[in-house]
Amino acid sequence: MVARAFAVEPSERLADPNLEARAVAIGATLRCLVCQNESIEDSNASLAHDIRVLLRQLLAHGDTDAEARQAIVARYGEFVLLKPPVQPATYVLWFGPVAMLLLGFAAIVLWLRRRPATNASAAPLSPQEQSRLDTMLREADR
Repeated sequence: MVARAFAVEPSERLADPNLEARAVAIGATLRCLVCQNESIEDSNASLAHDIRVLLRQLLAHGDTDAEARQAIVARYGEFVLLKPPVQPATYVLWFGPVAMLLLGFAAIVLWLRRRPATNASAAPLSPQEQSRLDTMLREADR
């Protein structure tokens, strides 16, 4: 919250508190294209400033929240959205991490199944092998 107070300049703020609240709410959902991990409301980048000013101009001219947001998306692309919509172009963003986790789990399961058997499942020694082993152990003790 402190960062937002420093990012939004007083000259950007709208006189109408309702419009300003709408602008802040919409701005919190838009990504700063320079910082990429901050909303335009939290960023001090000049491009974020430009987008904040544009957003406030659109709202002041009577655009609805959806129209103002769509105008910014049309100008800067869907990358400007902090939470992109679920659609075929963004399936990798939404489902990629879960798919990678499932593939990793499947790979581990396959690796465990294909591992060679441990000695615990080896066949017991035949009587001849046991007598030879006993002879070798007695000779080693001498």
